[in-house]
Amino acid sequence: MLQLRITSPAHLTPTVIDVLTADPAVSELSSLPGASLRPEGDVVMAGVAREAANDVIDRLRELDVHKEGSIQIDSPKAWMSDRALKAADLAPGSSADSVVWADVTQQAYDDTEANWTFMSLMTLATLLAGIAIVLDSQILVIGAMVIGPEFGAIAALGVALVRHRYHLLGRSLSTLALGFLVGIALTTVAALIARALGWITLVDVLADRPGTGFIYTPDKWSFIVALIAAAAGVLALTSARVGGLSGVFISVTTIPAAANIALGLAFGVGHEIRGSVLQLLLNITGMALAGWATLAVQKVVWSRVSERRALLVARLRKR
Repeated sequence: MLQLRITSPAHLTPTVIDVLTADPAVSELSSLPGASLRPEGDVVMAGVAREAANDVIDRLRELDVHKEGSIQIDSPKAWMSDRALKAADLAPGSSADSVVWADVTQQAYDDTEANWTFMSLMTLATLLAGIAIVLDSQILVIGAMVIGPEFGAIAALGVALVRHRYHLLGRSLSTLALGFLVGIALTTVAALIARALGWITLVDVLADRPGTGFIYTPDKWSFIVALIAAAAGVLALTSARVGGLSGVFISVTTIPAAANIALGLAFGVGHEIRGSVLQLLLNITGMALAGWATLAVQKVVWSRVSERRALLVARLRKR
């Protein structure tokens, strides 16, 4: 169940209420005339079954409510309502499987903002991964993977392609490129300082690393793992089952590969730079493709659910 809070200009409010009243997936409806001061207008609140949210939101967008007012979408942690339960039963599909595209798209824009926090986390994660490589510590590698914020921006690439948001596509690519460049550059500087202080030597970088050697030796499994992990991550994001995201973070070696590039630059180890660059590109490409494919399948499935729901609504109106 979702809660919609709609700020509507007065001349659109009757049409908004008609749209919401006519849909059996809307179990609750309230109108507060004149309650909005900025923008001036009314406030309409509605409870709608999650499975039908895309259809309802699309109809409101067709009225240009979001241009003159606003549409806010909230998901209550718990609700108790027989009417809401009946509305959910009338909506085909499962609430847990449904994808609310407005929510997913907003999250994609949030995750691709090239802000201070994103760059700081990229840098800290890359620094930690660099230390993990020198110490050949798998535990520290996992820690660096979890800290890294890049998955949201990579998943946004799939959202941009499926939703035809090409501005989002450019924003995602630029944020990822800038984030990795900043993380690699600052980690390279840190490695050069550590080299000058004698904390890290070329022997440390070239030594056998059974625990972290996979970072610069990509193979077919690197790509396959990226595909599986990204598909799982996108499903976790779209269904709000965020518990599955931790597994994604510790499965794909984007941040460790970036850290190894930095170490290779600081010590002039060409073969590790090449292997790490290939590992990074393989992982990002695999994750982007899997994210796009997963979202594309979900879009097809839920478009058919919408068609079934339209037929159901039409039958209910004839009664």
